[in-house]
Amino acid sequence: MRKFRKNDYTGERPNWRIIASLLPYLNEFRNRALLALGLLVLAKLANVLVPVALKFLVDHLDEVRGTEAALFVPLALVVGYGLLRFSSTLFQELRDAVFARVAERTMRRAALRVFEHLHRLDLGFHLARRTGALARDIERGTSGMSFLMRTLVFNIVPTLLEVLLVALILAVAFDWGFVVTVVLAVIFYIAFSLAVTEWRTRFVREANEMDNQSNTRAVDSLLNYETVKYFNAERYEAERYDRDLAAWEQARIKHRLSLAALNSGQAFIVAAAITVMMGMATFQVLEGRMSLGDLTMINAYLLQLFIPLNNLGFVYREMRESLINIERMFGLMDQHPGVPDREDAAHLAPDGGRIRFEGVRFGYQPDRPILRGVSFTVEPGQKVALVGPSGAGKSTIARLLFRFYDVDAGRITVNGQDLRDVTQHSLRAAIGVVPQDTVLFNDTIRYNIAYGRPDASEAEIREVVRRAHLDGFIRELPNGLDTLVGERGLKVSGGEKQRIAIARVLLKDPPLLILDEATSSLDSAAERAILATLQEVAAQRTTLAIAHRLSTIQDADQILLIDGGQIIEAGTHRELLERDGAYARLWRYQEGVIR
Repeated sequence: MRKFRKNDYTGERPNWRIIASLLPYLNEFRNRALLALGLLVLAKLANVLVPVALKFLVDHLDEVRGTEAALFVPLALVVGYGLLRFSSTLFQELRDAVFARVAERTMRRAALRVFEHLHRLDLGFHLARRTGALARDIERGTSGMSFLMRTLVFNIVPTLLEVLLVALILAVAFDWGFVVTVVLAVIFYIAFSLAVTEWRTRFVREANEMDNQSNTRAVDSLLNYETVKYFNAERYEAERYDRDLAAWEQARIKHRLSLAALNSGQAFIVAAAITVMMGMATFQVLEGRMSLGDLTMINAYLLQLFIPLNNLGFVYREMRESLINIERMFGLMDQHPGVPDREDAAHLAPDGGRIRFEGVRFGYQPDRPILRGVSFTVEPGQKVALVGPSGAGKSTIARLLFRFYDVDAGRITVNGQDLRDVTQHSLRAAIGVVPQDTVLFNDTIRYNIAYGRPDASEAEIREVVRRAHLDGFIRELPNGLDTLVGERGLKVSGGEKQRIAIARVLLKDPPLLILDEATSSLDSAAERAILATLQEVAAQRTTLAIAHRLSTIQDADQILLIDGGQIIEAGTHRELLERDGAYARLWRYQEGVIR
C-alpha cells in the first residue's frame, strides 16, 4: 500500500491521490474488473434506449388511435420496452455480482495490512494509543476503501457515460437548445455540489472526531468497570460520556443541516433545468415541430439524466467523507516502527543464551534518563535477579532485552550478537516472559495456554497444566480447559491468571526466560510450588528475574540491586547479606514486615 506523508491528511482539500492506492487491488482482479465495466456499458446502453422505445410506442399509439390497426407493432414495442428495462437491471446486477469479490477482498486486504502494521509498531505507540478510536478508524477506513472502489466502477464512470450518451441523443434528435440547457445545468450542479461539499467537510471531520472521542470514553470506562464500582463513579462516568455525546450531537446537527442545504440547492438546480426544458418541448409540440413521443422521450431523458446526476452529488459527498475516513487509516500506515529491523538483520542463534549489557543508557524521554551505564552478564544457565525500588529501571531492562525499545547508548548482546543486528521475530521466539500483570485473551483457558505454541498436542497442554499447578483448579470447572476467561481474563483470579501465564511459557519452552514478579499474585502454598517448578525450568535456561519480594530470588546465581538507573550492589544472597549494605537493609526491612 502506498504511504503518504502525515501532513497529507490534515488539510481541508480532498486527498484524491488516495484513490491511486486502490489500483493495486483492481489490478489483482483485472479480468473481473474489465468484465464488470463491460456489463456496465451494456446496462447503460439498454438504459438510454428505454426512452427511445417509449417514444416510438407513444407515437404509434397516437397515430393508430381511433383506428382498427393491428396490435402487433404496439405489442412488440411494449415487449421491447420491457426487455430493455429488464436488461438494464439485469446487467447492473450481474455487474454487482462480478465485482463483489473485488470489493470484499479490498476490505479484507486493507484490514489485514493495517492489523499487521499495528503489530509491527513499537510499544511506545501502543502505550499512547486510544483503543476505541483506533478500532473506529480501521472500521471506517476499510469500509471507505470498499465504497470508493464501488463508486469508481458503479457510479462515476456509468454516470459520465450516461450523461454523454443522453447529450449526444438530444443533440442529434432535437434542438441544440436542449443540449445547452443540459450542459449549463450539469455545470451549475457540479460547481454548487463541489463548493458546498468542501464547505461542509469541516463538520464531517468534527463529527468523526467527536464520535471517536465518545467511543474511546465508553471503551475506557467499561474496561475499568471494577475501578468505577470501587469509587461509586457511575454517575461521574455517565456525565463525562454525556458531555462527549453532546459535542457529537452538535457536530452531527451541523452535519445534517449543511446536508439539507446541499440537497435543497441541488434540487433547485434540477427542478429549474427540467422546467426550462419541458417548457421548450411543450412549445415545440404545440408548434408541430415535435411529436408527443418526442415530448415523452425528452421527459424520460430528463429524469434519467438528473437521477444519476443527483446520485453523482450524493456519491461525491460520500467519497469526500470516505477520503476523510481513509486518511486516518493511512495515517496509521504512515506510522513508522520506532524499533525497526535492519535490512540485513540475521537470525538469532541463542545457543547457551549468554546475555550481556554493556554500558547501557536509556530514557523514555531525552530529558529523563532511566538507565545510566548499566553493565552485567548472565552466563548460560544462570539466574540473575534484579531488585530495587520502584522506578529504578528493573522492568526497563527486561523491555530492552525483549527489544521493545533500542538503547540510547551501549549495547545488549545474546551470544555476542547485538540485538539490533538480529530480527525481532527470532529474538522474541527465544524469550519467554511471565509478566506481573497477566492479560488474557477473551477466549478459553485452553486457547490462552496453547498460545505459547498453537500446534501443541493435548497431552503437552495437559502436562504444562500439571506443572503449573492448574490441574486442581481446572478439575473444579464444569467446562474444564474450555472455560471462558472473559475480557482481559476478568473471570479468573490474579493467581489463576499468573499460573496460566506460567503454563503458556512452559509450553513455549524458550532458551531465555524473563520472570517479572512471576509469583506476585500467588498465595504462599502456591508460590512455593510454582517456585520449585520455575527453579527446575530455570536450571536449564538463562533467566532474568525481576523481584520485589527478596524471598523469591534467594536461589539466584547473582542478585543486582538497582537504584537510580545504576547497579549499586551485586552478588549472591549470602554475599550481599554479609556485606551488610543496601540489600541487607532491604532484606531486614522485608523480614520485619513479613513477621
